Amino acid sequence: MVHAAVAAAEQLAGEGIEAEVISLRSLRPLDMATVVESVARTHRAVVVQEQWKPFGAAAEIAMRIYEDAFDQLDAPVERVTGADVPMPYARTLEVRTVPHEADIVKAIKKTLGKA
Repeated sequence: MVHAAVAAAEQLAGEGIEAEVISLRSLRPLDMATVVESVARTHRAVVVQEQWKPFGAAAEIAMRIYEDAFDQLDAPVERVTGADVPMPYARTLEVRTVPHEADIVKAIKKTLGKA
């Protein structure tokens, strides 16, 4: 999802909105220090993953943000996730189940009160 997040950040930059993209290289160990530093700078967080919303890494990361940086947040953490359906085998259907740049842009604007 890093490529989609970077593309969303570039699109937002064209609109005068600066977005910071963090690419977590691993989930174990999870580099929460970098995430917390970003939240301290931006006062917002959008977590993106391909997997469906329940029980995913985005849920854990969002919760850790609430635990470690709640006082730094100016808006709720947004999660951008895949559709809550089994992953289809057909590429045309698969493309419809994963998040895209537009989904990330919408979530970022929501955290800014511009949705």
